[in-house]
Amino acid sequence: MALDPDDPRPPYVQVANALRAAILTKVFKAGDKLPSRSELAKKYEVAPMTVQNALRELREEGLIVSRQGSGVFVRERTERPVGLRPHVERAFEADHVTIDFAGFSGETLHGIVQEPLDKIRIGRLRPESIHVRILVPDPTVPWSVPSKVADLSDSPEFRERSAEIMRRHTLAIVDNVNELGTLGLVKDVSAEVRIHRATPMFKLYMLNNQEAFFGFYPVREHVLSLGGEPQAIYDLMGKDTVLFQHSVTDDDSSTGSQYVDQASAWFDSLWDTIAVEYTR
Repeated sequence: MALDPDDPRPPYVQVANALRAAILTKVFKAGDKLPSRSELAKKYEVAPMTVQNALRELREEGLIVSRQGSGVFVRERTERPVGLRPHVERAFEADHVTIDFAGFSGETLHGIVQEPLDKIRIGRLRPESIHVRILVPDPTVPWSVPSKVADLSDSPEFRERSAEIMRRHTLAIVDNVNELGTLGLVKDVSAEVRIHRATPMFKLYMLNNQEAFFGFYPVREHVLSLGGEPQAIYDLMGKDTVLFQHSVTDDDSSTGSQYVDQASAWFDSLWDTIAVEYTR
């Protein structure tokens, strides 16, 4: 099972992706012992050090655990802090891709989707449809948070700054996705941003109606230069958010299946009621 020689990614990344896919698709189930390093090296036709580096990636993601003298095992916890990127990249391997995001600015999502979109442009991925929906707060109305530290009041200067960040990242996603349809690379595409008046205190990603990733925004104090003056702000720190994964299983009554179902229903309820189209 040699690696793809045309894949520009380092061999350890390719091995890590193959093993990650095997774990997420339950080829290796929770508690299973992985093949030895030498067996994996032989299977993928790489050096043992390459396998070691790949296993380190999966260990850092919380997917596997090493047990002294026993080997490497798939971690038994099903809901755990995870890195979002590999899951989004895997979602784009499906024939029909759907991504729903609810949060503050879409900055993280913008960075993550660039690679799979580039792969579609060069023909490495060929989904039949892509549908993206993005829910973000309305920057034209006062926010309860972020707020000024001094009196917890709204900061119009901060909202203006945040609006530009939101506009840049969300509209870039919309333009990049819709371009794939214009170029004829994907038959059915749609990407839309809607805004609402509630301040988001968490972020949510829904991938292909099969996985949900949820995390709370920590509130932190930091000082920004706004209007030429330093201003202490209580801000929502998206990059410090710890995401937890919930996945649909064969059991409709499982916690994962119910969580994904309810998260999807919650998203649809906002999208269809209080959210309105964001205009440039």
